Amino acid sequence: MTDQHHHPDPPAPGSTPAPELFTREFATDPYPAYAWLREHAPVHRTRLPSGVEAWLVTRYADAKQALADQRLSKNPAHHDEPAHAKGKTGIPGERKAELMTHLLNIDPPDHTRLRRLVSKAFTPRRVAEFAPRVQELTDDLIGRFARDGSADLIHDFAFPLPIYAICDLLGVPREDQDDFRDWAGMMIRHGGGPRGGVARSVKRMRGYLLELIHRKRATLPAAPGPAEDLISGLIRASDHGEHLTENEAAAMAFILLFAGFETTVNLIGNGTYALLTHPEQRTRLQQSLARGERALLETGVEELLRYDGPVELATWRFATQPLTIGGQDIATGDPVLVVLAAADRDPERFADPDTLDLARRDNQHLGYGHGIHYCLGAPLARLEGQTALATLLTRLPDLRLAVDPAELRWRGGLIMRGLRTLPVEFTPAQET
Repeated sequence: MTDQHHHPDPPAPGSTPAPELFTREFATDPYPAYAWLREHAPVHRTRLPSGVEAWLVTRYADAKQALADQRLSKNPAHHDEPAHAKGKTGIPGERKAELMTHLLNIDPPDHTRLRRLVSKAFTPRRVAEFAPRVQELTDDLIGRFARDGSADLIHDFAFPLPIYAICDLLGVPREDQDDFRDWAGMMIRHGGGPRGGVARSVKRMRGYLLELIHRKRATLPAAPGPAEDLISGLIRASDHGEHLTENEAAAMAFILLFAGFETTVNLIGNGTYALLTHPEQRTRLQQSLARGERALLETGVEELLRYDGPVELATWRFATQPLTIGGQDIATGDPVLVVLAAADRDPERFADPDTLDLARRDNQHLGYGHGIHYCLGAPLARLEGQTALATLLTRLPDLRLAVDPAELRWRGGLIMRGLRTLPVEFTPAQET
């Protein structure tokens, strides 16, 4: 069996040849391949590296339709999967660890009920109250390497920041947060590697979360405090007749960690990298920040999400009945993967889509998804992205790449897009 399946259909004579998908070159810069697919095969069936066959949806209008289409279920039970594909969709380890009943894998009405429970923690008001803590974490992490003159911004900054933030939000005690950092590190490092290590980390995390839920339930005060942590809020809701099982509570905490962590690592990493390789845009942003303005930072983070966002493909969807997307018939049980990275550079929707323009106004990008699964943590991600980038550029104004961009490696893996490392140099900060 050759790897013929990685190629789209042979092109007509005289047209450009179809690009190869899922190679190392593709991982480094998938955008030319996505441009080819948008034009020649906008809804394209391909065999993924795991052996699973799925439809890739690459045009903006089709992507938006598919993301909101109720006939595309998030529940893997609807996958008409052949034996060789068993367990190859979703997050490694979640099936064994009974963590499947979370928001990314369920449909209404369960999705509606569970989402309502947690959405209170992510209101713009609650997130605004959390802003000083995010700033404090950001300053502390930068302070640890500011005098060194060099750092790996993924390992030293983009990775720990969202972990500590989400741990604080969930109510994981400070003394346990480094364990969480280790488990999360296993999950992210083995994104494209052996599933055993990830599954073990997922299992440890689940055990810890169940134990933490027990501990908090035993000491829960009668009335909620002003900024009650999320796990306490989930317990309170389940004790007040919302019927959140302990498994659901653990799965909820897990998915908030999982969905809110690697995405933010990549938002900060990809975003910083884009700024370092677009000096004129970066200078505009630094000048705007120096004047005490926020507007360019706010539109800038949205543009970085559109231009090279942290989620390349939306999570798995499965057709519950025959349907048509972009003129292509899709059979019941077929997996559908919406390529957010391709849709967000569709010239039919965005002027000059391959140009990074931090001031871009009309920017309805799909980086946070669309429809009922629209990212619940979007306000928190925006806050973390804005705080991280503004503080980095202000405190380390001459930040620069320490290696040739060609030497950087992107993490293999289907859903997420992110750098393995981001080595930088800068003038060491003086002792204050």
